[in-house]
Amino acid sequence: MSIEAAKACLQRGDFQAAEQAAAAAVTDGASSEALYLLATSRRYLGKHAQALATLEELERLDAGHARLYQERGHNLLALQQPAPALSAYRNAVARNPALLASWKAIARLTADNPTWRELAREAVIQVQALAQLPAEILSGQSMLHEGRLERAEALCRHYLRGNPQHIEGMRLLAAIAVQHGQLDEAGFLLESAAEFSPDNLLVRLDHVNVLYRQQRFTEALATAEALQQKLPGNLSIEATLANQYIAVGRFEEGIALLRGLLEANPEQPSLQLTLGHALKTIGDTGQAVTAYRAANRTRLDFGDAWWSLANLKTFRFDAADIATMVTQEAAENTALEDRIHLCFALGKACEDNSDYSASWDYYERGNRLRHRTLGYQPQRMSQRLQRQQSFFTPGLLGSHANSGHPAADPIFIVGMPRAGSTLLEQILSSHSAIDGTMELNHIPALAQRLDGHGTRAEGEGYPERLATLDADTLRAYGEQFLDATRVHRQGAPFFIDKMPNNFRHIGLIHLILPNARIIDARRDAMDCCFGNYRQLFASGQEFTYDLADLGRYYRDYVALMDHWDSVLPGKVLRVQHEDVLDDLEGQVRRMLDFLGLPFEAGCLHYYDTERAVRTPSSEQVRQPLFRTAQARWKHYAQWLEPLRLALASDPSVSRD
Repeated sequence: MSIEAAKACLQRGDFQAAEQAAAAAVTDGASSEALYLLATSRRYLGKHAQALATLEELERLDAGHARLYQERGHNLLALQQPAPALSAYRNAVARNPALLASWKAIARLTADNPTWRELAREAVIQVQALAQLPAEILSGQSMLHEGRLERAEALCRHYLRGNPQHIEGMRLLAAIAVQHGQLDEAGFLLESAAEFSPDNLLVRLDHVNVLYRQQRFTEALATAEALQQKLPGNLSIEATLANQYIAVGRFEEGIALLRGLLEANPEQPSLQLTLGHALKTIGDTGQAVTAYRAANRTRLDFGDAWWSLANLKTFRFDAADIATMVTQEAAENTALEDRIHLCFALGKACEDNSDYSASWDYYERGNRLRHRTLGYQPQRMSQRLQRQQSFFTPGLLGSHANSGHPAADPIFIVGMPRAGSTLLEQILSSHSAIDGTMELNHIPALAQRLDGHGTRAEGEGYPERLATLDADTLRAYGEQFLDATRVHRQGAPFFIDKMPNNFRHIGLIHLILPNARIIDARRDAMDCCFGNYRQLFASGQEFTYDLADLGRYYRDYVALMDHWDSVLPGKVLRVQHEDVLDDLEGQVRRMLDFLGLPFEAGCLHYYDTERAVRTPSSEQVRQPLFRTAQARWKHYAQWLEPLRLALASDPSVSRD
């Protein structure tokens, strides 16, 4: 009741009573909402120092709370501290782009300042767009970005009942569907919106993005090309088109388009970053470095560009680079997202210089900052993996013995990230009978569709819903997978899907594609987990930013793989990374025997195979085998006790 009372007092302008009610709520048990209301009340009372202290407490509890940064900006402005205020507002909109008050403040703080020309332009555009939205849709957008999906969906659907053709409402509902993993529903909504408003550019771009997420790259490209023909010269469309060229492997066209855009728009660091990623993917490391450095020159605190250099793995920073990064990471107006990227880049830079203490400080800081923004729930993940073990019993699998599509084309490489799966893919795709593709999202997307979203009873959803499916439906799902992935193939009889997280769905894979081969890429537990801890992922893999979470996830992964071995004996071939280092030819022959393929010497010279590689290991798999990453964790052993303890809970997990 104290929280509701505080809200009511704020709404009627009784800030003293609001402070008292919010303080009582905090005393009852500090929650994000109670602390936020307390800080807001204190700001209105002019108690800015106390408000900032309350926000510090809120950040310790919930660093992903976007409005706390907006409140911090308001208080800092009141204290006449514009630089840290700007940083706070940038952090706010990075988490919630629908915060109109923050964008307005950014526009004021960056006006007529050449240092922030690009940011000022973006702020003006955002203010104009958000200011014209109905209050319900603006609130729904905020809820979406704050993770309150059910409330956002309810509010949006209620508004659309009275305004069924409101384009921004339909875009919002599509965005909510994307967050739920309901990409088909999102696509339908956007196609409908495009019929109501054929000239709406944002709807068309949203649709391209949904097609891209579905890995329907050919359709995404066709849509982007149609947009470009209709509105030639539009920067957003041209950049989107370049991305789609790259997605379908037309790298020369995509790179040429990006270079042309940069000639006309030289102060666009995001375009330089995209260009660098494309060049890295095709193995042109030198030009990728040039592009990343150009992005850094345009904006010194552009953390993503610094991290992209570090993420090449083979790149080494010089002393001037490190000094610049240290300065930018410590600057008070550096946005949190940039700071996180800079921390990981500095961790790698210090590691390369054998300064392991400084390296650990930056890795730990970067992981702590990222972890606090995610709200990862390890218990929930453990329960999800346990449900796989409980559901996929020998009886269940036996009852579907004749189900699924009989094709033997797919080869799934599964396991933990940073366990050597990209190396195995590169080795196997050097065989004339195997196409390498990428980390395909079709199996996780199918699992999400089966799970549904919204409220449902315990024990419903995925995987339990599989028990209701007949043989024809399971075969259809297998056929859909084969059809959807055909665009990534080059004509070989077999192809690889190396999505590591597919280890969670081996039961599903077996039901829809019973003849598919599965390889488990396994690596020493400490090496694998620390490899993840020092890696900043573009998205997903939320378990990697805390040592205890990492150890627990690795244990759960091993337990689930043991279960698959028990209920599907012989289905999975386990390949230990250390065995590949010790005996490459022996392990290559072992994998090819498992796949029923003859030995080809080209697999031993995998580093000569020319193909696009889209994972962090892209430069490493273009080299002969090396051991520099083996036992790297020992340099950091004194700080890794939480990981050791987490792994020690399972005696079957390998540790050196």
